[in-house]
Amino acid sequence: MLREILQILKDVGFDELIVERLQEVKKEKLRRLEEINQEIHRCVKCELHKGRNKAVLGEGNPFSNIMFIGEAPGEEEDLQGRPFVGKAGQLLTQAIERAGSRREEVYIANINKCRPPENRQPTIQEQEACLPFLERQIEIVNPKVLCLLGATAYRGILKTQPKITQERGKVLDFRGRTVFITYHPAYVLRNPTEKETFFRDIKMAIELAI
Repeated sequence: MLREILQILKDVGFDELIVERLQEVKKEKLRRLEEINQEIHRCVKCELHKGRNKAVLGEGNPFSNIMFIGEAPGEEEDLQGRPFVGKAGQLLTQAIERAGSRREEVYIANINKCRPPENRQPTIQEQEACLPFLERQIEIVNPKVLCLLGATAYRGILKTQPKITQERGKVLDFRGRTVFITYHPAYVLRNPTEKETFFRDIKMAIELAI
């Protein structure tokens, strides 16, 4: 996506120095993200490291105005080292595309970087151990909107235990950023009647980031 933006800037006559500066900024963002990636693969701050195959940092556009945040990697994510690549991830990708965007245009991450055993919910202590990594990702990407996927992501960021059916669709302010609440796509797979609601929510979150 950045390559396309840079070409447009060149085509309309933007100074080469501005274009080069954007390239430098992207390179620096990716360098800092890779530093975190190396750290999480060495991390032993909680018990989750004992069962991991691959820690999962996140992926996407480092200039994205929106960051989707889930709770933790699942089985496929643990094997591939990428976020949201299982069935729930396929549904999230579908929702993003239905909203008129592309997966590679947004940024996707989880609070926890290692898979909990049997995909159980991460404990509060496990979330707190991993949260500084996510906070650094947020600082680097600097999104306008944080879209929290599910009750566990909500709890990890906002420090309260919600009823997600009551909180979804809400728009909140958190440390100067817009926070949008919706279901985790795994919940939608278990409750298919909520699929269209989920699609509308993802569309609204992306529109908030424009």
